[in-house]
Amino acid sequence: MKIAVIGAGSWGTALAELADRCGHDVMLWAHEPEVVAAITETRSNPVYLPQAKFSYRLEATTSLEAAATFSSTLLMVTPSHHYRGVIGKIKEHLPGPVRVISATKGIENESLRRMSEISAEVLGDRLTAFGCLSGPTFAAELSRCDPTAAVIASADEVLAREIQEALSCKYFRLYSSSDVTGAEIGGSMKNVMAIAAGIIEGIGLGSNTTAVMLTRGLHELGRLGMALGARPETIGGLTGMGDLILTCTGALSRNRRLGVQLGQGKTLEAILGETREVAEGVKTTRSANDLAEKLGIEMPITHEMFRVLYENETPRNAIQRLMTRSLKSEQA
Repeated sequence: MKIAVIGAGSWGTALAELADRCGHDVMLWAHEPEVVAAITETRSNPVYLPQAKFSYRLEATTSLEAAATFSSTLLMVTPSHHYRGVIGKIKEHLPGPVRVISATKGIENESLRRMSEISAEVLGDRLTAFGCLSGPTFAAELSRCDPTAAVIASADEVLAREIQEALSCKYFRLYSSSDVTGAEIGGSMKNVMAIAAGIIEGIGLGSNTTAVMLTRGLHELGRLGMALGARPETIGGLTGMGDLILTCTGALSRNRRLGVQLGQGKTLEAILGETREVAEGVKTTRSANDLAEKLGIEMPITHEMFRVLYENETPRNAIQRLMTRSLKSEQA
């Protein structure tokens, strides 16, 4: 298979390396010329994932035209706030119809659209099939071949089966699903909850608080997902509970690290100014909070994270407000 991987951050790099190891022809697009130069010269990406190693089959480019004409299968791994712009530029160079697999985890701020919706809106009849690749997968651990599993979700059974077979190997197992909405919401919302989990650690609170946040965070994830049409089994699966557990407890989580720093008193501006990588949960918190208001859904953890990130609320006040809400049934 020929695959154009669009986005060379840590996750895009790990997926390109996986496809390369599986024997496919891969072109990896990066925005930064220095990343492309490093990949071409050293067969690695020292900027975002130093341990990754590519074969000489893999090509790297800064040209979206080259990526668009390389393959009719696009694996999109750009930040959610750049997704629309990048796929729009790709469309200008497409020689024919394409299949899109999104490994982007987020919800667009302005439109509140998921990547499946943006892909259909921008590409129109050029889009023949869409899939979402999501699950509990840190890029660094995938790159070092630690066994893990993820999901390829698509309404197109042929695409789901083809990607499942193409990217599964002895250390990476792909399950198939038709629940694209559930996979997208799970992959997006877990980043919001990871910021909350990090805040809990940064403040110095313990395991009790973390366990409560994880459980009620899963409840919010499910509430939003099912309001949009997701299935309950997806919420409780790899792209829901699985990814939530990983991102909220794993030290490699960018969103969790950001939360830790917020809990320790650093400002959001200072934290974001110190890294090149994107913590998707920051923007997704705004989108999720807006979606909850639009749909009339109560999502208190999400709302408090919005206040911390965008209204200068202190983390301790946010936690206190969550603890003193009116009492109710656990199923409410």
